[in-house]
Amino acid sequence: MVSTTSGERVLIVEDEPTTRLGLTELVRTWGFITEAAADGEEALQRITAFRPSIIISDLVMPRMDGLELLRALKDEGSSLTIVILTAQGTVETAVEAIKEGAYDYLTKPIEPQRLKILLDKIVERQDTLREVKVLRKQLREHGSFGRMIGNSTQMRRVYQTIEQAAPTAASVLIWGESGTGKELVAQTIHQLSPRAQMPFVPINCAAIPETLLESEIFGHEKGAFTGASDRREGCFELADRGTLFLDEIAEMTPATQVKLLRVLQERKFRRLGGRQEQSVDVRVIAATNVNPADAVKNGKLREDLYYRLNVFAIELPPLRIRKDDLSLLIQSFLAEFNERNNKAVSALDPAAMRILEQYNWPGNVREVRNIIERAVILSTGEFIEPKQLPPLVTESPDVVKPTLSLVPGTTVEEAERRLILMTLEHTRDNKTRAAEILGISLKTLHNKLNKLRGRVPGKRPEEEIVSQS
Repeated sequence: MVSTTSGERVLIVEDEPTTRLGLTELVRTWGFITEAAADGEEALQRITAFRPSIIISDLVMPRMDGLELLRALKDEGSSLTIVILTAQGTVETAVEAIKEGAYDYLTKPIEPQRLKILLDKIVERQDTLREVKVLRKQLREHGSFGRMIGNSTQMRRVYQTIEQAAPTAASVLIWGESGTGKELVAQTIHQLSPRAQMPFVPINCAAIPETLLESEIFGHEKGAFTGASDRREGCFELADRGTLFLDEIAEMTPATQVKLLRVLQERKFRRLGGRQEQSVDVRVIAATNVNPADAVKNGKLREDLYYRLNVFAIELPPLRIRKDDLSLLIQSFLAEFNERNNKAVSALDPAAMRILEQYNWPGNVREVRNIIERAVILSTGEFIEPKQLPPLVTESPDVVKPTLSLVPGTTVEEAERRLILMTLEHTRDNKTRAAEILGISLKTLHNKLNKLRGRVPGKRPEEEIVSQS
């Protein structure tokens, strides 16, 4: 239940004076800011100055009724949330109002508790919609969605599913390779949900010994097994009214999967060694690094549990198929690790960037993060150079390295000329870096370039690169 000091503005539209006054005062006692109007026309006049976010409107009124008010606001493109009040004889018209865009309806006489619950749900929904609006603006301007980085088509599809799933209480199944950000997706869903103020409890099923996993999830009573010296709450209790994230769900034993399925179905569980069942209100988000359909086929994941969890499915793309997002990820991690390490690295030099663009990223986003953190720490200047990248990357078979082809009869002078030009192309004309690669001093490189100058009339030696490409 949300706070009674929400501060949301609510406009009461009701033609009967006593009901209008009573509703206005009642809603105000719950912490809302209220104002009233006697019919739809007066409501339209008051909306401009009062700027409500919620309208509670009677259906049958003189001059302009509730349905006409709803249609007028719809024509204006209003984002107001509207609740319709109706007498028993006009329920069919209220249902029509729902189809026209009303959030819900209540029948008269109004039950205060039902109205309060409905208003609380509306406030939670509006908080989520505002947060999503902020994230969409962030995506347009910076290519990020909360803490998730990426503006590719694949990631936009992920963001769209998150928006659809977050406001609901439905289970979510996330799958993708290690390092793609499954827990970050789960956290984002939790933060955009009505449960955002309640606990987010993650547990990695693969990191806990099989003998202890059930105790971690459901808790245990004192003396339930050897070593159980005290009663302990499990993850379901810790996550009550919040979100439980079960990572690597396919690593859970079949017996534990059966108990998990029962909790999802009945919303009740029993601690190990306990006799009393406890009710729990937990949203479960599960994740696996294998295709869940394959896990079912291979007997790693129970089919009934799979269907129970798979209300919303989110497949996270590996980084190798969304390399358009690589530069965004790098810039984000540069900013993070510059601040953490008191550095001022602005970018990667062209050669280092080209190496990362060619790399296949088996460790996905987590690997990018680790490599950039290492490079920032090792960097001594404004730019990260290839020498600050780990050998695993620079020596990867994925990274295409320039090659020099020579045929018998090529003179030593010609071979040296080609090697120098190829190295300058590789370093994007960074002579200091080229000299390091060639194993000569910068002065020697300049001397060799001066000696070669004039071989192609009107061109510097470095410009011969263009004529050879």
